[in-house]
Amino acid sequence: MAFFVLIPGAGGSAWYWHRVVPLLERAGHEALAVDLPGGDERSGLGAYAELVIRAIGARTDVILVAQSLGGFTAALVCARATMRMLVFVNAMIPMPGETAGDWWGNTGSLEAQRAAAKRDGYSAEFDVATYFLHDVPADVVQEGAAHQRPQAKSAFTEPCRFDRWPDVPIRILVGENDRFFPVEFQERVARQRMNKDIDRIVGGHLVALSNPRGLVDRLLAYERELSIRRPE
Repeated sequence: MAFFVLIPGAGGSAWYWHRVVPLLERAGHEALAVDLPGGDERSGLGAYAELVIRAIGARTDVILVAQSLGGFTAALVCARATMRMLVFVNAMIPMPGETAGDWWGNTGSLEAQRAAAKRDGYSAEFDVATYFLHDVPADVVQEGAAHQRPQAKSAFTEPCRFDRWPDVPIRILVGENDRFFPVEFQERVARQRMNKDIDRIVGGHLVALSNPRGLVDRLLAYERELSIRRPE
C-alpha cells in the first residue's frame, strides 16, 4: 500500500483531485489531496510546502504527485521529506532558485502555446474554456465553479530554493491534449531540465478532471513498479 499525496496547481484547491482520490482508495491505497491557500498574498511556495510536509508527517511510503504550478511546491517538499516516487502531471518543472514568474520566459512556454494553437486551429488568446476546460465534462465544469479561487502573485515571485531532485524514481506524465502546456513543449522541458522522457496520457491540462480513470491507472502502474523493485 502506498500513500499518494496530491499537490494541486494554481489556486491550490484540493477539489481538483476529487475524482482521483476515491479511485486510489478503492485500489487499496491512501490518498490525500492537500488544500493550499492559493489566494492568500501572504503565503508563497514556502508556506505551500510546509502544509504538504505536515500532511506527510513521518511517513516514508509517499508517492508525491504534483499538478502544474504544484511542481514548484514539490521541489521544496522533496528537499525536506522522504518519499518513494515523484510524479509530475502537466507540471512546471523548476530549476534551483528559479521563480515561477521567470519560468514562462525561461522555458518559452507562451511561444509554444501560440505555435500549438496556430497548428491545431484554436484561438491563441488565452481563455479558461479553450485552454483548461475543453475536455472536462460539463457537469464537472459546473460543479467546479464553486471551487475556483485566484492565485496570489506571491507564489510567482518567491525563488524555489532547492539544491537537487531526490534520488528516487521520477515520472513525468503529460496530457497529450494539453493546450496550456503542449505535449511537445513538455517533452522538451523534461529532457532539458531533467534528462527524462515523458509518459503520455489522454487528457488536457486538467487531466484529473477529464480523465481520472486513465490518470489513476497510470499512477497505480507506477506504484506496481516500485513494489517490484522493493527488496525482499
